[in-house]
Amino acid sequence: MSDNSYFLDTNILVYSFDNKNLRERDIARNLVSDALNNGNGRISYQVIQEFLSVSTRKFETPLSTSDAQIYLRTVLEPLCEVYSSATLFHQALEIANRWRYSFYDSLIIAAAISAGCNILYSEDMQHSHSIGNLKVVNPFREP
Repeated sequence: MSDNSYFLDTNILVYSFDNKNLRERDIARNLVSDALNNGNGRISYQVIQEFLSVSTRKFETPLSTSDAQIYLRTVLEPLCEVYSSATLFHQALEIANRWRYSFYDSLIIAAAISAGCNILYSEDMQHSHSIGNLKVVNPFREP
């Protein structure tokens, strides 16, 4: 994997649709665009599931089935690198036990590690925390 590879947590994709928080939306859109154009960004099946659930039910204007399918085909599928497996669940349990993240956050971390990423972009986890070679970065954090 590339030294520049990164993993996008679900919240990054959600922010890319946010018309109230324009700064966060622009940062998120740039990350998603870079992921697609440069091939450095990755996601997992879990990110797809979470995004589709939120975008079709909880957005201010939920995505229609047709729009969700287009986004799935053009953005989510090309970025998806990690799929469900027993090995991934075991790794998530070990991460949750060692670093005290929730199981679902640990599953995201395990997927990012499995994809060979150096950075996990997430607003939901501890900024600058390192787990092995993976570093959590909140891209919305003010310097």
